[in-house]
Amino acid sequence: MKWNKLFLLQLYLCIGITQVSAQTDMDAILMEKNAFCVGPGYSYSSWKNYWEGTKKRENLNLGTVSTQTFAIMGNYGISNKLNALFNIPYVVTKASAGTLKGQQGLQDLSLMLKYRPINQKIGDARLAVFGLIGGSLPMTNYLADFLPLSIGLRSKTAMARLMVDYYYNSKWFATASATYVYRSNIELDRNSYYTDRMVLSNQVEMPNATSFNIRAGYRTQWLIAEAILNNWTTQGGFDITQNNMPFPSNRMNATAVGVNMKYVMKRLPQLSLTGGASNVIAGRNVGQSFNANAAVFYVLDLSKKEKKVNTSNN
Repeated sequence: MKWNKLFLLQLYLCIGITQVSAQTDMDAILMEKNAFCVGPGYSYSSWKNYWEGTKKRENLNLGTVSTQTFAIMGNYGISNKLNALFNIPYVVTKASAGTLKGQQGLQDLSLMLKYRPINQKIGDARLAVFGLIGGSLPMTNYLADFLPLSIGLRSKTAMARLMVDYYYNSKWFATASATYVYRSNIELDRNSYYTDRMVLSNQVEMPNATSFNIRAGYRTQWLIAEAILNNWTTQGGFDITQNNMPFPSNRMNATAVGVNMKYVMKRLPQLSLTGGASNVIAGRNVGQSFNANAAVFYVLDLSKKEKKVNTSNN
């Protein structure tokens, strides 16, 4: 099931300029004004077992379902308190058994604004509060009604997130966030379908969703190592019917745990290497997937340089 696309932005890390640190829509770090971080990322996920409703099972007609994602992600510092982020993914799916053909193509363009209204020092610690708004829209007319091998759900989304970060002794941190995601209806290439009842329409009402994320670990100028707990819950939908294919408006719930790391090159601090892994430990109508990711990012200074003019009298 293609739920893992919703976590792409939190899996890739970028760096800042003055204080080189990880930077995504899920962490508590902002880039400096006029700094632009950009780079390619790669993610691989696969699952063999999945939850059909609450029942865990496998399907020999699918074997192992894998998803590869090649992405370009960028982050621009509009100001020292406001950042703009984007993500452009190209997705490839495959099943190791059966006759279903995998899909590939550009998926959904994601855009987001990240703002920090509060950044308060408290003794040896610092407390920061962030607000985020954003959304996504399909870049191509890909097939959504072909789960679990669709590259996405083709729903336009809008989201709002509140995030709180506690940073102690310039080394240790804990970050918690809560997100609400609105999802638009989608259209199918057929005029009827069955959920828990027969629907005579090509319109599918997509349930909205909530997400909670907790991460904690070690964060310095050159190294970040963190453990992550993430939960995604749809607010409605229905279970996969027995021995049937999943459907875009299924209830898709997942809880995943993982780790992320980022290393900044000391001889070239504009360059950073990142990597991470996560595993779904509980779910409903999703695959029990393992995900691994890696990325390389470079920071450009886009501020306008003042030209110095030297004058002299001969």
